[in-house]
Amino acid sequence: MKYENNRPPMAVILAAGIGSRLRPLTDESAKSLLSVGGSVILERMIRNCLSCGISQFVLVLGHRADEIKQFVDKAFRGIRVTYVINDRYRDTNTGYSLMLASAVVGTAEFIKFDADVVFDTRILRELVDSDLPNVLCIDRNIALADEEVKVITDGQMRVCEIGKTVDPIKALGESIGIEKISAVTGPLVFAELKEMMQSAANAQEYYEAAYARLIGKGVPFHALDITGMKWTEIDTVEDFAVANALFGSPVTTVSRGQQQVLDQAGTTPLRPI
Repeated sequence: MKYENNRPPMAVILAAGIGSRLRPLTDESAKSLLSVGGSVILERMIRNCLSCGISQFVLVLGHRADEIKQFVDKAFRGIRVTYVINDRYRDTNTGYSLMLASAVVGTAEFIKFDADVVFDTRILRELVDSDLPNVLCIDRNIALADEEVKVITDGQMRVCEIGKTVDPIKALGESIGIEKISAVTGPLVFAELKEMMQSAANAQEYYEAAYARLIGKGVPFHALDITGMKWTEIDTVEDFAVANALFGSPVTTVSRGQQQVLDQAGTTPLRPI
């Protein structure tokens, strides 16, 4: 099998969910099409990817799929995007959605995004620049409870355990829903998910369950500490308010070279386009 290591990673965005905990905001809108700080959540994500040189996208859709397609096709004419439809979005979870991307991703390296995460581009730049093959973005400054996907690492930041049932006392922090998966490991992730989904009991499993199974088999995953960088997951109306407080202005698309100049000069970001 030939692995594709000589091109920027794909972006795989999981956006099939209903967003029921965000009602009434999602009564007439897909969660990923809500506006935060003057920019649609999905627009922020795609522009951040473009800023980091990622130009090929796989969107796994379900709820309000046509609306999301229409938005992306209108807002981002010319980008390479493949839509994958999860017709079972009402009775499955992120593990099933990610599994459906297998045929499109093939043996390419990819970065997987939960479509309800709003984040500073700096997080993605550091993830893309990491030399490690499989990397999870981790925030240590989180009050860990049952809802969070918790991660335990060793002294070299290699992941030992991941999942919502991980002991919060032993955990380093929360996995924020953005990961880089290598060209070699990707097919292994999809194989685990396919095996899991053969049992109806696993329909509601999260994709992290596949990571955990591979970690148990010795496949290396590492944590990237992004503590202090801006990000938030939007699950509830309260989360939505936090997101608008953190990200109060429209997204910008800034190239790597432009950002380096801005950082060195200490100036404000470029105007939105």
